[in-house]
Amino acid sequence: MLITIAIGSMGGGAFFVLNLPLPWMLGAIFATTLVALAKLPLDSPSQVRPFVVAVIGVMLGSEFEPDTFSQINQWIVSLIGLFTCIALSAFIAQALLRRWGGMDPVTALFSAMPGGLVEMVEIGRAEGGDDRAIILNHTCRIVLTIAAIAFWFRLVLGLEVVGTTSLPRGETGLIDLAILAACAVLGAVLGTRLKLPAPAFLGPLILSATVHMAGLTNGGPPIFMVIGSQVLLGVIVGCRFEGIEPAKLWQAIKLAVISTTLMLAVAMSLAFCLSGLIGKSTEQIFLAYAPGGLSEMSLVALSMNADAAYVATHHLIRIVILLALASTVLARIARRVKGR
Repeated sequence: MLITIAIGSMGGGAFFVLNLPLPWMLGAIFATTLVALAKLPLDSPSQVRPFVVAVIGVMLGSEFEPDTFSQINQWIVSLIGLFTCIALSAFIAQALLRRWGGMDPVTALFSAMPGGLVEMVEIGRAEGGDDRAIILNHTCRIVLTIAAIAFWFRLVLGLEVVGTTSLPRGETGLIDLAILAACAVLGAVLGTRLKLPAPAFLGPLILSATVHMAGLTNGGPPIFMVIGSQVLLGVIVGCRFEGIEPAKLWQAIKLAVISTTLMLAVAMSLAFCLSGLIGKSTEQIFLAYAPGGLSEMSLVALSMNADAAYVATHHLIRIVILLALASTVLARIARRVKGR
């Protein structure tokens, strides 16, 4: 097991040095997947998954702040556009994945949602979806979105776009650590009691978001725990590719590329149509609608002297909407489909 974790750590370190998005998780996935495709033995640390996803849930919840949604009333038209973008993107992508990819409805549904990688994989897996297919689609979506935006903004606007920089966070003291630890433990217990999908992940995330928006703490988990959890989750996911044929993997990647391209086209089309109504540039709206990461899209907005709060709030709202849908409506749809 230690050798497998070491392989994932080296992959994460390589992605970090190369300044790639989500380096520790995606690098670990990439390295362990290569080993799996080479048919070399791997020993997955799957027994620590509940602890790992609890830490990541607390980390994601720490992105919320007391004033996160303070300007929502000024962006009604823009938010309607965001909801439209989510619905259109998900509908088109899941239809493509089912028709051309032959995916089962549950896997296609959670693969098509432009939400967070960890959130969709964890909840989709809990509802019986193929987490290997889901992780492939979301990995391609994140990487392609950041790469396409970096290419466009660098060539056209002359801006530097990086993938590994994090948004600033408050210092974490002992009291903050105690609050965050309580969020992880109590959140997992409450998530199980409330029968949430992926309870060890969603419970800590919801509790962490609540205490951060209430202003009880503004800190996040220590960086070594965040990196370690991302590496371990990446290793666990990468080990799932043991036994998969390269041809099947390549087919899944091609489908993910097509679905991501369509999502970006929907976001750009809506941004172009709404720029006159909202009073913001097409580029700024596109950043708010693009199916990329919160940190990366917000940093691009900062680099172009745009309204970073506008971009960040839209991405947080997208995450909240899709988390709520995934844990309620989508989960029920998935159970009905499985029951047929």
